[in-house]
Amino acid sequence: MNILIKNGHVIDPANEYNDVLDVYISNSKIQSVGKQPVGFDAQQTIDATNQLVMPGFIDLNASLREPGYEHKAVIASETKAAVSAGYTSVCCLPDTQPVLDSASVVQLILDRAESADYSKVLPLGALTVSLEGHTLSEMYALKKAGCVALSQAPNNNINAQVLRRALQYASTHDLLVILKPEDVLVKDAGCVHDGSVSSRLGLSGIPVAAETIAIAQIIELAEETAARVHLTGISSARAVSLLARAQLNNVTITADVHAHQLHLTELDVGTFDANYHTSPPLRSADDKDALIAGVAKGVFVVSSGHQPHDVEAKQAPFPSTEPGISSLETVLPLMLELVDDGLLSLSQMVNCLAYAPAQLLGLETGCLSAQAPADICIVDPNKTWQVNAENWLSRGMNTPYLGHQMKGKVTHTLVNGRIIVEK
Repeated sequence: MNILIKNGHVIDPANEYNDVLDVYISNSKIQSVGKQPVGFDAQQTIDATNQLVMPGFIDLNASLREPGYEHKAVIASETKAAVSAGYTSVCCLPDTQPVLDSASVVQLILDRAESADYSKVLPLGALTVSLEGHTLSEMYALKKAGCVALSQAPNNNINAQVLRRALQYASTHDLLVILKPEDVLVKDAGCVHDGSVSSRLGLSGIPVAAETIAIAQIIELAEETAARVHLTGISSARAVSLLARAQLNNVTITADVHAHQLHLTELDVGTFDANYHTSPPLRSADDKDALIAGVAKGVFVVSSGHQPHDVEAKQAPFPSTEPGISSLETVLPLMLELVDDGLLSLSQMVNCLAYAPAQLLGLETGCLSAQAPADICIVDPNKTWQVNAENWLSRGMNTPYLGHQMKGKVTHTLVNGRIIVEK
């Protein structure tokens, strides 16, 4: 179908679009922006007046739970939530059951995603067999089966010797490796940021050193092996400095921060609400400010860190609850809030949600270039809505934003030139 998106404010940092322009789509691809192609006849027109037209977002960190944890969520429910939030591609973590460490599990996930027919699902293969941190997985076979990268997340139970061998092998096959930087021994049984709030509440703390020790080790190994490494879920100001310095020294290392870490802090844990039990933990206000500055400077991209849970997972004393936030549907309004506050530009927002993640994964998407796949989201930046059970699409209701008013809502999402969401 030939589709014309007219009168929208197009934001595309890859092509330096930041103006009211028309977008022309045909044969599942973008044909042109701003200039009507010769002979183009629109079969459907979307009037995007007073709306933002952007490349579809790409998430680098989401647990879709299926297979194995269908009592928490399934691929269909979470990819439906994803497209409603502007995400056209979602990287799924390998923490399924069975673990995503074989071609058969990769194919199962791809089949379920195709059957659901919402967002694209990009599998992250397990770096080690069963994510146990001992034996390397069949990395090249996983790549051939459809994995866009290898990951040990959400765990980091891998010693330096095994990680070094893994990075050497990954470098040989030009595989991106995604790691969660967390020293499990330093973390120990901690459940919140190690600081004044943890002391006041009597909760075991996780020191910043649990993150920075792991980052320092990974930087050294990445530099030695020349592997492409991406760190997911950065949470501290000290980590910002370490990564900025490594990037300045041309180490091939990138990183992302979860959107909620740019808004919430350890102070929010004060009510013992388990929906604020996250991994990594919510840290100090100074850490939050440093993370925002890191996004603005291009040190980080932004991921959702989506972890949907069943109700029972959050119904226990705080330290015994499962960490994680169901977060795909709140990323856009949280990022637009930073734009409204003057902390990010719209181009910076689109870069860290779409273009930069696409570049990391070697995808053709994340931009509105001619002949790129027509993965697009259209957003009404002024539409307000309340987070509640009626409009929440993820099966995981574990969000600290329940009942909150949000500003910014997706009106249309196109995947490969097909309108998947239309509100």
